[in-house]
Formats: sequence, structure tokens, C-alpha cells
Amino acid sequence: MVGTLQTPPVGAAARIEAGVLLRRLRGGESLGMPHSRPMQEIGRRVRELRVNDRERRLSWRIICRIDPEAILVVHWFDKKTQSTPKSVIDLCKRRLQDYDRG
Repeated sequence: MVGTLQTPPVGAAARIEAGVLLRRLRGGESLGMPHSRPMQEIGRRVRELRVNDRERRLSWRIICRIDPEAILVVHWFDKKTQSTPKSVIDLCKRRLQDYDRG
């Protein structure tokens, strides 16, 4: 596997919001803006969840893929620029390729 996914230092309210959004996806709900957007440049069924952390004054992004049997959290990072950095896109692609290879 490429790297290790560790839980970032997220405020309590933001952590709850992230959990709620992931549960909504797992339940089959289709989320759109401002909570989620597709990340087709990474792959099919890949979404970017947007979580604002007022406690830490950060905007977190969770890259995940919606598989039939699970929601795969691929990467979680604080968003500092308007576009997703190429390094994040490449990392997510590698992680998903590794996962799919078994």
C-alpha cells in the first residue's frame, strides 16, 4: 500500500460532520455541492467531501471512493488552494490502484 492514512487533527464538530457525510454516502444518498463533488480525474465513483473545521479554521477534504461493499477513504487533507494539488491526485490514484490489485 502507498503510505498510511492517519486521522488528521480535526476538531470535534468537523469530525462529526465528516462521519455524517460518509454515512449518508454509505446509505446511498447522492451528495452534491457544497458537501461533495465528483473527482473523475482520480477515478470512477471517487468523490471529494468538503468539511469546514471552524475550531481549527481549516477546510478539510476527504477523497473517497464509493464501492458496492464499502466507502474507501483514500486521503484526508486540509485544503489550502482552490484546486486539488497534483500530488494529492497522484497519491489517490496510486492508493486506489494498490487497493484494486489486492
